[in-house]
Amino acid sequence: MAITQSLADFHASLAQCNSLIASAHRLDAVGSNLFPQRDREQITVAAFLNLFIAWEEFLEASITDFMMGDATMTGTNPVRFVAPLNRDHSNKMIVHTQRYFDYSNHENIRRVAKLYFSSGYPFETPVISINAELAELKTIRNACAHLSSTTRTALESLSTRILGQPQPGISVYQLLMTIDPRVPGNATTVYAAYRDKLSAAATLIAQG
Repeated sequence: MAITQSLADFHASLAQCNSLIASAHRLDAVGSNLFPQRDREQITVAAFLNLFIAWEEFLEASITDFMMGDATMTGTNPVRFVAPLNRDHSNKMIVHTQRYFDYSNHENIRRVAKLYFSSGYPFETPVISINAELAELKTIRNACAHLSSTTRTALESLSTRILGQPQPGISVYQLLMTIDPRVPGNATTVYAAYRDKLSAAATLIAQG
């Protein structure tokens, strides 16, 4: 089943991101960091970007899986309104006349899902459930790609909402590695909280 492989690939990518961050923060025998601060920051930000890309790749793969007639992992066949000739044809149908399809835009995902599948199943409910997180992830992604006055302001505003107090000058790395006060237990970083949300949403999409 193609969707099973798509989900497995996504979870493998998450594991690789986790491994990168863990390796960046390894300590030597006396408890000192093996990597300097700058390296730890760059590796962590790279892992976050890989996480974001992995989510986009999963969405592309899973939409194509279901367009090609694949059932969900629980055996339900989404009612589809299209019958592409092959996976390349299905991708062209998604892109249509545009130069590319923006998988980072959750409204685009919902729109395409509703266009090609009855009631947008199985994408509609899982994507709606993390609408806020997807918008936040894009804010962080934009700050990673180009830290201008606009993206810095957006990052600081997001950090203030998450952490409950102003965060002037906060970096992407600092935000990602801060304990997320929204998660019970006080042991989950902001990065891990987003990772877990994406993992759960991908699983719901695949299982239907």
